[in-house]
Amino acid sequence: MLASMMVGFMVSLFQATTQIQEQTLSYVPKLVAVFVTLMIMGPWILSQAVRFTAVLFETIPLVR
Repeated sequence: MLASMMVGFMVSLFQATTQIQEQTLSYVPKLVAVFVTLMIMGPWILSQAVRFTAVLFETIPLVR
């Protein structure tokens, strides 16, 4: 979300300085930024989700 916000800010700053008021201009850079961020952070996010699920399943028998 932070990557999308930063790219959105940069695109809006660019639009304000060049006076280009196209609404669809910000969608493509935001999508690219989100997909690149997911490609970079994806393995870490997946490992955290797997670790959380394993701990959750291990603690189920301990719950009364």
